[in-house]
Amino acid sequence: MEFNAKWITTEDFADLVPINMFHKENDEVKLPESPFQNYHIHFRKRFTLQNTDNVFMNISADDNYKLYVNGVFVCQGPAPAYPECYNYNRIDLSEYLKAGDNVIAVHVHYQGVVNRVCFSGDNRQGMIADVYQNNEFIFGTDESWLYSQAMEFSGELTGYETLFLENIDFNLEEKGWTTLDFNDSGYKKAVIKQDADYCFKDEPAKTVDVYKKLPVRVIKFDKGKYFIDFGEEITGQFCMSAKGLKGQTVRIMCGEEAEENDPLLAKYDMLCNCRYDETCILSGEQDEFNFYDYKAFRYVNVFTDEDNLNEKTFCAIVRHHPFEEKYSLETDIPYLKDIWRICSNGVKYGAQEAILDCPTREKGLYLGDFTVSGLTRLYLTEDAEYYRKILYDFAATTRVCPGLLAVANCSFMQEIADCSLQYPMQILNYYKITKDKATVIDLYPTVCGILEYFKQYERADGLLENVHEKNNIVDWPANLRDDYDAHIALKTYGIDCHNVLNAFYIGALQIVNELREIIGISERIDVERKKNAFIKAFYNQKTKLFCDTEKLTHSALHSNALPLYFGIANEDMHEEIKKFIMEKGLSCGVQFAFFVLKGLGRIGAYEEELALLVNETEHSWVNMLKEGATTCFEAWGKPQKWNTSLCHPWASAPIIILFEDLNNKFGITIKVNTQK
Repeated sequence: MEFNAKWITTEDFADLVPINMFHKENDEVKLPESPFQNYHIHFRKRFTLQNTDNVFMNISADDNYKLYVNGVFVCQGPAPAYPECYNYNRIDLSEYLKAGDNVIAVHVHYQGVVNRVCFSGDNRQGMIADVYQNNEFIFGTDESWLYSQAMEFSGELTGYETLFLENIDFNLEEKGWTTLDFNDSGYKKAVIKQDADYCFKDEPAKTVDVYKKLPVRVIKFDKGKYFIDFGEEITGQFCMSAKGLKGQTVRIMCGEEAEENDPLLAKYDMLCNCRYDETCILSGEQDEFNFYDYKAFRYVNVFTDEDNLNEKTFCAIVRHHPFEEKYSLETDIPYLKDIWRICSNGVKYGAQEAILDCPTREKGLYLGDFTVSGLTRLYLTEDAEYYRKILYDFAATTRVCPGLLAVANCSFMQEIADCSLQYPMQILNYYKITKDKATVIDLYPTVCGILEYFKQYERADGLLENVHEKNNIVDWPANLRDDYDAHIALKTYGIDCHNVLNAFYIGALQIVNELREIIGISERIDVERKKNAFIKAFYNQKTKLFCDTEKLTHSALHSNALPLYFGIANEDMHEEIKKFIMEKGLSCGVQFAFFVLKGLGRIGAYEEELALLVNETEHSWVNMLKEGATTCFEAWGKPQKWNTSLCHPWASAPIIILFEDLNNKFGITIKVNTQK
């Protein structure tokens, strides 16, 4: 898609040269720092219409925008992407416009740091927009648009440099800047970025849904002190309005939990390594607390020294990708409905412009997480368009490495070999549900590039060794690897031949053969040779188990679950491996539990699969429920990881298991939700 308009920016960014953010993860690259961080800009445009029929806008911005028309919030976007395949949104403006004078106001934010959230820190900032009426271009961004820097926002970074806290000084805020009657005298003319290098995707991306949610409890426990509970973990912003004294401070603290020794205090210094603690300064006029960025939280404290706040204005502005849950679970099995609920909530609130690993600490689109979170959401919503978009998002990372990056659409370059080898599986899962052969054909060259990349690490028997350019993590966190017998750690490269990576490799090769059959390619990869090499290298004839390495000294859960899942283990090996898995339980990370459970399902061990799914040990979804989960956790329990996020869609595997393996068994039924 090509815009008719020009990319506009500010004087600060007009002559900045873009920084090349792309590099291999373990290359010794020192990127120059962008001179600006946490840079908020208001763009405005006045215009006149004779009528408001059939008016729409194509709009994009870097890093992101919030759009207002005649003072009314319309939407926000775009979904993060790389400049050469950038996203835009198409917005119907008709209901927000009026005959006569109108104003479009756009709040654009540039983070300016390297993180997993978006592609920032690269000196690219600004926006572009075309406005059409009856499919005819009527105007777009140019020098007639005005801008001013929004100075009221300040605050430190929190999380993994994920979020700038917003200590809003309402005395510096330009009140009414979104409306028609605002005085533009303090604004400058926008600057056209002549060398803007964006290439836009052919189709617009959907914007997130944004809506108001009221608290389920508001407790005033002291003068000017409130505790607010929204009933479940959500993503979005806390919102309120206040007309207090000029200079009066209002402290707002958000958390996923309440403090254990004081249930009326939100735990704002959160377990997930985010600190949600902001102090705002009132102007003495009516102040609207409209925070720009989103958090994940359930509880909020509002503290002020005066007793003049109106608790009736307390609410949350929730945001997530459009989510219509098309199915529900019917069963009398204890815990199962609640497990479904926290997993469904996890993929609902964890899905923003992309399905995130978590909406707190990293806010990143991770390839390995998507194996579980993407398929769960696809089953629940049948939103194939969203899933397909993410497949293409990861295909775009081949500009850095044909073996793919582990996290996409951001300026943080990370590589994980285990994740890359799951990409063919993700395409096959998509095809099985959608039967969209055209997308498989289109993405097949990306799959071939992955195989070619890993082939360079094959030894004589076809197994991989010393995949030194990418992290081999096996599972995460490290304390949930079941003592896997290989020296695996982030930033550790050059390890020898080991089980898990080779199981994923063989699995990927098998799946590529399936993809070839789907698209009509007759050539097949000789997977049996590699399976035999795998058994020879890792199977211990004495213990009847697969081992982690060729030393044959230790068998982890991971080293046996994957041979079941990918059909590497011969049938006469199944029984001993099944016994071993049941003894071990889910002594693994939450995302990897998908492979453990599905491995049992692949050999028809459905009773055992269900038993692990609802087990009551510390390594279970039941344990999350016991710890108060309303969305699925990053680990089985809060203490099991030093920075556990309490909303992590990668833990949503039970819904896949219920759809694929346990539906219509043991009194379990998945029903279509009737439309209201």
